[in-house]
Amino acid sequence: MVEPFVFVYYDYEMNTRAHLTGTIEVPLPPDEALHLFTPAGERDWVPGWDPTFPAGEDTAPGTTFLTHEQTIWVIADRTPTSMRYARITPGVHAGTVEVRCEPAGTTTRAHVTYDLTTLTGDDTLARFATDFPAMLAEWERLIAIAAA
Repeated sequence: MVEPFVFVYYDYEMNTRAHLTGTIEVPLPPDEALHLFTPAGERDWVPGWDPTFPAGEDTAPGTTFLTHEQTIWVIADRTPTSMRYARITPGVHAGTVEVRCEPAGTTTRAHVTYDLTTLTGDDTLARFATDFPAMLAEWERLIAIAAA
């Protein structure tokens, strides 16, 4: 079950920034759960997820990949229990995404944080923030199916 999330919203002049955090349960131990949040691992549970790697597939910091032909991702950091990405969708928004995995008995609690700034000044980011809890609930559901 998705835990309550923290939503902090900043407005700097014409741009809007959203910091969104939530936690999902992954029915795997942390060392197996982290793989699900790598570019290749998300293929196992995200419908239509098919990243392309201009310089080869990897999970090391500095690795760059593209999704949906327009979003540019760079692996900013990787530890044994976390992945952090820089993410830019030109003309839409830019920021970071982090997933931290921690043990919860025989399962994992995955703490998901998006810190995004809109590049358009429209309500795209506000809509993303509104949909964030439902997105995490869907992640949890899809991961449970994939892990079964």
